[in-house]
Amino acid sequence: MGKSTVAAGLGAALTRRGRRVLLVDGDVGLRSLDIILGVTETMAFDIADVLLGNCQPLEATYECPTCPGLFLLSAPQDHKSTISPELMQRLIFAMSKAYDHVLIDCPAGLGRGFYSSIAPATNAIIVATVDPVSLQDAEKVHKQLLAEGMDRQRLLLNRFNRSTFRKLKHYKDLDEVVDVTETQLIGIVPEDFEAQVCYTKGVALTNRTLAGKALDNVAARLEGVDAPLLRVLQ
Repeated sequence: MGKSTVAAGLGAALTRRGRRVLLVDGDVGLRSLDIILGVTETMAFDIADVLLGNCQPLEATYECPTCPGLFLLSAPQDHKSTISPELMQRLIFAMSKAYDHVLIDCPAGLGRGFYSSIAPATNAIIVATVDPVSLQDAEKVHKQLLAEGMDRQRLLLNRFNRSTFRKLKHYKDLDEVVDVTETQLIGIVPEDFEAQVCYTKGVALTNRTLAGKALDNVAARLEGVDAPLLRVLQ
């Protein structure tokens, strides 16, 4: 439910805090971060090329032209080029020394790509919307992460609209939403048409949008700063 757009927007928010950030697209065969960040036309290499020795890691990282300090290491387009968890862990460990934060965008589902993506991770952000199907999936992901030894997890609610939430009446309040997923809330990103325009144009999300402001708060909370959850909600 918007994992890639959240990853891109959060990466941009962290650069506004002066950080150097690497985004890693873990969605082999269905990558999208290159489009969201506007680097598709300049890309020549991806993760598979690095692991096959076709290039050095630096040659496969591409800086977002509208967000200095935000870099992308893209997934392969060929769905058969799945990367093992062991290789992903070694690669990201080596590359992480050059960045303040590494954000890995997991593919949908709990297949091999999921396990490869979480292998190098020390923290997890579960992205969901406030509908029953999405929250059920979030609960499953939460439990699977626990089974893999990942206990540092947070929930991020994406594309939230207060009016729609009240009208649908799936849940009494946001506390009930958090209870369903059994995961502590780190942020709420409002539904935002301007943000969608940025993503489709390959322009980095700014904090002139509601979503960008919300992700600034998430970035601050990630770094231990007390920032509000609800200030920019519709």
